[in-house]
Parts: sequence; structure tokens; C-alpha cells
Amino acid sequence: MTSAKFKAVVWRYYRAHGRHNLPWRQTKDVYKILVSEVMLQQTQVERVIPLYTKFIKQFPTAKKLAAAPLSEVLKAWQGLGYNRRAKLLRAATQELVSAPPFGTRLNLVKELEKLPGVGPYTARAIAAFAYNQDAVVIETNIRTAIIHHFFTADTTIYGSVSDSHIQEILAKLLPKGRAREWYSALMDYGAYLKSTGVSHNAKSKTYTKQSKFAGSLREARGAILREFTRGVSSRARLVNIFGPTRKMQMKKALEALIKEGLIT
Repeated sequence: MTSAKFKAVVWRYYRAHGRHNLPWRQTKDVYKILVSEVMLQQTQVERVIPLYTKFIKQFPTAKKLAAAPLSEVLKAWQGLGYNRRAKLLRAATQELVSAPPFGTRLNLVKELEKLPGVGPYTARAIAAFAYNQDAVVIETNIRTAIIHHFFTADTTIYGSVSDSHIQEILAKLLPKGRAREWYSALMDYGAYLKSTGVSHNAKSKTYTKQSKFAGSLREARGAILREFTRGVSSRARLVNIFGPTRKMQMKKALEALIKEGLIT
């Protein structure tokens, strides 16, 4: 497929079926974009929407979140999982409120990457959605769309497509000055392809299959934090949430949470 045809397909889908009403698409506030991007890491959009709305209502500004006790932030984060993200988000907003405006930085992406918990993807997403900067953004739905249209099924083997290949294509496709709208459209189109059963991310070198949640250390960590935010502070009760068969795993999870400063 040519670049022109691909862009026509994406824009046509977006005009007709784009998720234009997503709450984080109604703002250019760097703080609110940061919150949405951190929440959307490994969490589905439909699950994030109500939690994002509630979180922003409780912490409407970076200053408000930065000043909040960690326990309050973790309590508000319940339902999203990967609770370490909440701690890092709070730390990022503490730097956000004390630093000069990011819009004035010469190398915006590099400066954003210095924030706690902000990696290359999140920094570029913030640059595109908050500042409309022409950054190259890659995430799972974008990978699906690019691999589906630019890497033919008969010549592409699993694990063979690198992000550098995808970056080259995205850099050529990006309509200058329209990054915010373009990546919204591209993500929505990629999500649509996935909903029809199309997913080529296993062909990406970055692909890793997520382990099952039930019985996992992630489940153990989440259960402990949930009970802790409800007021349970007895070590014996926390490590016995799932009974004797998982007691050793729960001890490991609790020690990790204490070491990371999520529980004191």
C-alpha cells in the first residue's frame, strides 16, 4: 500500500468512527495527558475512561496530585493495577510543578523522558497530544496498523519487524503540524483492526505475551495494596489473603511493596 492510500484509509475511518469523545482528547493540558498516558499503559481504554474521570475530578491539577499523600493516590488508583505507576505519576507531577514550562524546552521529548516513570513512548505521546509536536509515536495499535498494511503476510515472519522499521514508515507518513489528530486517528484505526481479529504484534521484535493475571505476583501485589488502603495493616492478615497455598508468594509481594515504598 502507498502512503497516500494508507492515510486516506485512516482518515476516512477516523472521520466516520473515531473515538472523538475520549475525555483526554478534550484537553491539551500536559498534566491531564500525562495522567491518561500512564493509565493507558497495559490497561484497556474502556476500563480507563471512568477511572480517569474520577481521578481527574479528585486531582484536577498537577499541583493537587503532587501535594497529595501517597496513600490517597494509591486509593484513587484502585482498579487500574500496576500500582507502581501511581507512585511514579505522583513523583512526575512533583517535578512538573517545580520545573519551567515544558513547552519552552528546546528538546521537549528528552526533557519529558527525565520525569519519573516517563519512557520514550510516553514522552513522545505527550509531545504529540499536549504540544502537537511532530514526534514519532509507536504503541500496540499503531504497530498493528503499520504491520498489517506495510508488511505482507507471506514475507513477514514472527518477531522479525523491528520498531526502527516502523519508525521509518511513521516518519514518512506523519502529516506535519497534525500529530495530535493523526495519532488519534491511527490508534483508533489500529484498535478497529484488532477488534476484527487482525493483530500482527507477534511479528514485532518487541512483542511479549502477557502472563495470566490469576495466581500471578501482580494479583498478589494488587490484593495486598487494596486491603492496605482499606485499613488492613496486619502483616499476618495481608499475607493470608489467598490462604496458606499462596502465603509464600504473598510474603514476597509484601516485601517488594515495602521495598518500593508503596507500603510503609
